[in-house]
Amino acid sequence: MFERPVYIERRQQLMKAVGSGLVLLTGNEDSSMNYKDNIYHFRQDSSFLYFTGIDRPNLFFLLDIDNNTETLFGNDLTIEEMVWTGYVAPLAEPAAACGISDVKPVSALPSLLERARQRSQQVHYLPPYRPETILKLEEWLSTPAVLLQENASVPLIKAIVAQRSIKSDAEIAEIEKGVNTTNRMQLKAMELAAEGITEYAIAGQLQGLAVSEGGQLSFPTILTVNGQYLHNHAGPTVLRNGQMVLCDCGAETAMHYAGDLTRTFPVSGSFTPKQKEVYKIVLAAYEAAVAFMKPGVLFRDVHFEACEQLVKGLQALGLMKGDVKEAVAQGAHALFFQCGLGHMLGMDVHDMENLGEAYVGYTDTLKKSTQFGLKSLRLGRALEPGFVVTVEPGLYFVPELIQAWEAEGKHTSFINYAKAKDYFDFGGIRIEDDYLVTSAGSRLLGEGLIRKPGF
Repeated sequence: MFERPVYIERRQQLMKAVGSGLVLLTGNEDSSMNYKDNIYHFRQDSSFLYFTGIDRPNLFFLLDIDNNTETLFGNDLTIEEMVWTGYVAPLAEPAAACGISDVKPVSALPSLLERARQRSQQVHYLPPYRPETILKLEEWLSTPAVLLQENASVPLIKAIVAQRSIKSDAEIAEIEKGVNTTNRMQLKAMELAAEGITEYAIAGQLQGLAVSEGGQLSFPTILTVNGQYLHNHAGPTVLRNGQMVLCDCGAETAMHYAGDLTRTFPVSGSFTPKQKEVYKIVLAAYEAAVAFMKPGVLFRDVHFEACEQLVKGLQALGLMKGDVKEAVAQGAHALFFQCGLGHMLGMDVHDMENLGEAYVGYTDTLKKSTQFGLKSLRLGRALEPGFVVTVEPGLYFVPELIQAWEAEGKHTSFINYAKAKDYFDFGGIRIEDDYLVTSAGSRLLGEGLIRKPGF
């Protein structure tokens, strides 16, 4: 937990922003794997954590803005339950630590919500994503499950996005802890990568490192010699010399702040000339994007800057041709760069993604594109001091996509398909770091990790 006043101030700011009604924040529950008592590692809902700091299952928090009251709903463990878990302090203790004095059992919540609905007091809630939460809200709010998403409170979503988007100094320090652990995970992957070892063997040790430093993975590790596929997780594939390993991994701290870094490196320790050429193009796009970032600049324009650098490099290789800006405007580059340049980072590796990209990454006037590639850009809005974002350009040579586009005759004035076929066995390259947007520009988070290997 942060200090008690942090949570009190956050809740006061939330009440002021929402204005009236009830705010219901649902904590997560334990979730079973293959039978009831065999549960997944517990992960609290990030917004619940942000406003309470309490990292326990089966809790609910109700903020009555109209009457200026705060109530935490949860049940203390019985002695019989603690035989299995060990001693767990009464809920009143962590509640007091975050400035909440009123604690009631969960059984008291449904009737309270029913009375609020009877007097037409609005109940603000966030879009639910866990099935057990959906079932409870369906019953407590008398709303069919299929309508819960669309009836979620837009004022509450916008208020929380506004708060969580700007990271405090304490939050930045936590993120840097996660980034530094992620740095060590990346170095471990580079150390272990060798001909004959499996992707699984490396990814398992990376997870162990994250856990050994007091946290967990911030997302399932992407570690693959088939880096052309954007989210290809580790498998039983055996590494061979001549291949490259794309490792996209992240550690989450004990307070649930995430790191997210990607490096691409050769199994043998040395890039081939062809791999070196492509790596340099991706690195140039990364450096151009970082130099372009500052407050007031649309991250969408930072994305375009990186895309133009990629196209220039691809033209030098003979893979693309024509006017650079026009190629990017029409989306021709997306044959080789199918995703967005980056995303918000915080308590979620794609920060606040469950609240909706339309609110997190875009605005009422700046809408998300439907164009292939650009529609995968999670963040387009103007950067502000306090934002933490990832920068992750890449080049991905997907044989199936190249063949499909050629068959359709897509963007033939920009793409040299004959040359592209020479890269069917290439794979993909991505470089990713995490940045804090400052008043002057941006700052790399963490201790820094090698991105300019000796060629």
